[in-house]
Amino acid sequence: MNPTPTSAGSSPPDAGSDPPQPPHRRHSRFPATARWTLVFIVVIIAMVVAIWPRGDDPAPSGADDGVTATGPRATDAQVDDAQLAKARQEADLPACPTTGAPVSPQSALAGITVPCLSDGSAYDIGAATAGKPLVINMWAVWCLPCRHELPEMAAYAERAGDKLDVVAVHAQEGARNPYLVLQFLIENGVRLPVVLDTDAKVAGALGAPRVFPSTILVRADGTVAKVLPQIFDDPDEVAAAVQQYLGVAT
Repeated sequence: MNPTPTSAGSSPPDAGSDPPQPPHRRHSRFPATARWTLVFIVVIIAMVVAIWPRGDDPAPSGADDGVTATGPRATDAQVDDAQLAKARQEADLPACPTTGAPVSPQSALAGITVPCLSDGSAYDIGAATAGKPLVINMWAVWCLPCRHELPEMAAYAERAGDKLDVVAVHAQEGARNPYLVLQFLIENGVRLPVVLDTDAKVAGALGAPRVFPSTILVRADGTVAKVLPQIFDDPDEVAAAVQQYLGVAT
């Protein structure tokens, strides 16, 4: 029979007795797979925080060569003319608005020309929208909240009718790929006049924040009435902002 284990301070066991057994290692109640999953989640969150646009970032300078440290951006990859033409036809976007009114010398958008997505033509946004209140929605295909807001902005544009113009301005990042922008609009069933701010000139002129989506309300004389870096959940919210800052009932 094995001897009773010794207590602290007792003499060592006889030579013939069984050697003492090593203490059992306590098993973690947190499995290894769960620990690695947690590490993965923390890393992903850190990456998202690192790339998420911040409201205190300066307005884009306009310098963007479409190339990252590792090569061309995926959002700038191009398709052939036939594919692009087919996407334009499927999207069936309204033409960019034209008022025919003279441009005010105070207009923030005077002299700025950008591509109109519906047909790819050069569009003088300051001259074309002069003399009429304007709602500009700054957005991008890579902006998840924009996927929610843009259809609401399209519904508001339909509701507002001829009382003002609504133009969606795609941010500089990704604006060099009209096909990708068109596919986003097709997928989400959005029909709005859209321009591509390829050189960030529109954003710079309006003082648009690096927050997407953002809505900028422009008076009939082209001056900025209000910059709203927020998400609109329905047309009523847009109408309330337009009433408050532009004095137009829609």
